Amino acid sequence: MRTSNGQGNSPVREPEVTPSDTRHVSQAQYVFLASLQFHGYADLAASLHCIHDVALYHSQVPFDEAEKTALYDLKVLWEGLERMAQES
Repeated sequence: MRTSNGQGNSPVREPEVTPSDTRHVSQAQYVFLASLQFHGYADLAASLHCIHDVALYHSQVPFDEAEKTALYDLKVLWEGLERMAQES
């Protein structure tokens, strides 16, 4: 969405200059991490944990390797976000 002066009102803006300590991070990665930070690491971690638990404990879907891997991936993501929340 654009404002009257033509600028977007997105809370996550692409940086004009990338800090030197992120030289191994692509522009897309930097913007993605900034959007995670804006939304809040702890809240996102809680959401992923909730989705994991709903799928695992409140679903009648049988789990094969693909589903087990997907649930493990969610766990890896939420634990990483929890660590990021503790560091910030």
